[in-house]
Amino acid sequence: MVAQAQAKDVTFVTDFGVNGRHAYYFVALEKGYYKEQGLDVTIVRGGGSADAIKKVAAGQAQFGFADAGSLVLARANDNLPVKLVSVVYQNAPHTLFALEGSGISSPKDLVGRKVADTASSAVLLMFGAYAKASGIPKEKVSFVIADGSALPAMLATGRVDAIGQFSVGEPLLAKVVAPRKLVRLAYKDAGLDFYGNGIVASEETIRSDPETVRKFVAATIKGMQEAFRDPVAAGAILNRLQKQVDPDIGAGETRAVAELAQVPGTPMGSLNAKKMKATVDAVASAFELKRTVSAEEMIASGFVPR
Repeated sequence: MVAQAQAKDVTFVTDFGVNGRHAYYFVALEKGYYKEQGLDVTIVRGGGSADAIKKVAAGQAQFGFADAGSLVLARANDNLPVKLVSVVYQNAPHTLFALEGSGISSPKDLVGRKVADTASSAVLLMFGAYAKASGIPKEKVSFVIADGSALPAMLATGRVDAIGQFSVGEPLLAKVVAPRKLVRLAYKDAGLDFYGNGIVASEETIRSDPETVRKFVAATIKGMQEAFRDPVAAGAILNRLQKQVDPDIGAGETRAVAELAQVPGTPMGSLNAKKMKATVDAVASAFELKRTVSAEEMIASGFVPR
């Protein structure tokens, strides 16, 4: 084990806040997996995928957790030199949630309705692709920008017709709206097949300190494996370190992450250019990009343990 005095300081920024879906990072922290790799990791709260990407690009964090679609936009439109080094959500988690009895049961029912989400939400950013795939006019759906912590209550009280959330947030949302039931409109159900969130790093970090990238990815994947093996324990660890997260919600969201992250025949965390191209194509179909980006420039391979 590397002595603590020799540990390298690393800052990691989440996509949004700290939630049950982030439990595996705290498992890696609590169980010393980062320390074993010689890393002293500080986890800070992000304000959305776009925010995390900007912080990494600016050198305010060495690593971030961000949506691949948001990264395409950041590179194509803002030329931010950030890449994916590992993917967590192998399948798209982007989802709109409504309540049973609201009259919303399919994408076409969103027309004329009001949907709430955060300003830099990946669900909002990728809505154009979902609308196109679903055959609905995106301009006929109204979006209300709100703080992420307010979204569940906005749905429960009927202030909006639906909210944008990742599917991994369903356990908490279901608890807030109970006894009413949720209606899930998942982007993947419209035929969209693209990457969700993964670990991002700046090109400068990738070029100048590849060993730290390898170590961070390896320790995080070890945390994922342990959290998926015992979601209840993962939820308890997260609750000890982040009191605001209910341990049961932490366990539920960890199980949901496991469903997205574990794909038969695909090594956990691994990236491939074909799936990345599908992600780029989905974004390009819904947005006017300032420049064309290739799948190859979006990802940095070789950092996931074999």
